[in-house]
Amino acid sequence: MSSQVQSIVDKFGNDATRLMDIFIDISKDKGHVGEEDIAEIADQLNISRVDVEQTLSFYHFFSKEPRGKYNIYLNNSVVAEFMGREEVADAVEKATGTQFGSVSEDGLFGLYDTSCIGMNDQEPAAIINGVVFPKITTYRVRELIKSFRAGKTVTEMVNSFGGGQNQSALIKSMVTNNLNRRGAVIFSDHTAGDSFIKLGSMKPKEVIEEVKNSNIRGRGGAGFPTGLKWEFCTRAGNKERYLLCNADEGEPGTFKDRVILTEIPHLLFEGMVIAGYAIGAKEGILYLRLEYEYLQNHLETILDDFRKKGWLGKNVAGIDGFNYDIRIQFGAGAYVCGEETALIESCEGKRGEPRNRPPFPVSVGYLDKPTVVNNVETLCSVVKIIQNGGEWYKSMGTKETSGTKLLSISGDVRYPGVFEIEWGMTIREMLEMAGAIDPKAVQVGGPSGRLIGENEFDRTICYEDLPTGGAMIIIGQNRSILDVIKNFTEFFIEESCGSCAPCRYLTVILRNRLQKIIDGKGVAKDLEYLAHWGKQMKMANRCGLGQTAANPILSGLENFIQDFEAKIEKGKDFDTKFDLDKAIQESSRAVGRFPQA
Repeated sequence: MSSQVQSIVDKFGNDATRLMDIFIDISKDKGHVGEEDIAEIADQLNISRVDVEQTLSFYHFFSKEPRGKYNIYLNNSVVAEFMGREEVADAVEKATGTQFGSVSEDGLFGLYDTSCIGMNDQEPAAIINGVVFPKITTYRVRELIKSFRAGKTVTEMVNSFGGGQNQSALIKSMVTNNLNRRGAVIFSDHTAGDSFIKLGSMKPKEVIEEVKNSNIRGRGGAGFPTGLKWEFCTRAGNKERYLLCNADEGEPGTFKDRVILTEIPHLLFEGMVIAGYAIGAKEGILYLRLEYEYLQNHLETILDDFRKKGWLGKNVAGIDGFNYDIRIQFGAGAYVCGEETALIESCEGKRGEPRNRPPFPVSVGYLDKPTVVNNVETLCSVVKIIQNGGEWYKSMGTKETSGTKLLSISGDVRYPGVFEIEWGMTIREMLEMAGAIDPKAVQVGGPSGRLIGENEFDRTICYEDLPTGGAMIIIGQNRSILDVIKNFTEFFIEESCGSCAPCRYLTVILRNRLQKIIDGKGVAKDLEYLAHWGKQMKMANRCGLGQTAANPILSGLENFIQDFEAKIEKGKDFDTKFDLDKAIQESSRAVGRFPQA
């Protein structure tokens, strides 16, 4: 037995649901989780090797094979492409002497493509051994590789600090916040713990009623009423309940949670306490993407401070019988874990595959107990609702969409960053606010959302008209719409959990048909094919990822058909003359399947 592996498993109480944490710690020490490690983990946790290996193989940042001493994960999102990612990737390969997807012969460098790392406002960006390097240039690449060859550590190559808490002793990051607009809710003035004064005089049902009265809807994109979700959870028979906060913002173009977690994490944790009290939760879990691991010490320090002040632990905030704590659970690179049931599976140490619903998490969730899953922005908003009241919150926004919304704006704009707006702003106003540069299109809500053209720029950002989780990617006139759509489609191919056949296969087939058109070999029937099978995706897959994976193609066909038609060979259509019935007649006779054939 390896004492190293054994001590790590012991650290997490020999609990199989903490398998993700076990992998993360072993990977930090050894760089990978090898065959012997897998066998030891299975033995100590009393689970099968298959259970261990299937979780290990699911996540992007885990590996069975040794990786490099310096592992470079370079973001390949569409905004990174806009900002020169191809030149940077070429410079990395030349400087290291190896290709992406491999480890250099000397074992020094591992190069890996990775999906959006939450840095779309400062691209091209990479993560090297857990350290984020934003706005990388080809010069910076050569400087880094030369220094690494000379034996310098990654932290020694941090040559500046971003503003705000990024320059604090607990973070020391080169990441910048780019908080370009503060609003009346999330980024308004707040003293940590203020809401607990009022909370102590309220019963859980009264908290839920106040949240219901505010009409706040989940800020993750689906927009389910928050208070109603809490109420459903309290109606579940089992009194052991959990609150999970979804901080796995993996949608390309989204980075608002990163700024909240950096500058005002106390507001989030305060919201998690309020939600936990309202639903009678035993524990709160912050599910945090591993790309934001550089914030761990900062966040753990805030949690420790909450415990010292009596805001976590026994009789939280002076409320008798309210015993509650919060822990951080890291993911490991899987966009699908942003779906609430996949997130729950990951928290339990499993592959992040979405569950069939019903039952819904409010009835059967984490550890099969009633569970509420809310996102970061929602829980932050709840604090201000309890402080100021639901009527105050409803005074902002539109009739059916109350409050404010955080937008992550990136792409072809002068001022990429986070903007807090009241619901009801038009896309045209948003473009003006962010300094859009000759905009041709806007991807609303990230790849899973809607690609709109100038004909829709006067639409309103709200649930009555154009809902969004917050990602806004601005696409300039000089960009190829088809290349943008292809990038989004490849993202869905990479991030599919593979559970549903249409999501597993059709995404690839649709991408290949799109590539045929981009190559100038497409015909009119290809457009019909894309539209038909794209619509099938919405019906045939069980989770949001699969159901929206064809959205870039479908909304592209709807709003930018001219871009597709410009690539189609005019006057040509291919007919293979293939007759399926005739082709199978002989084999059918041989097996007696169709006697009349």
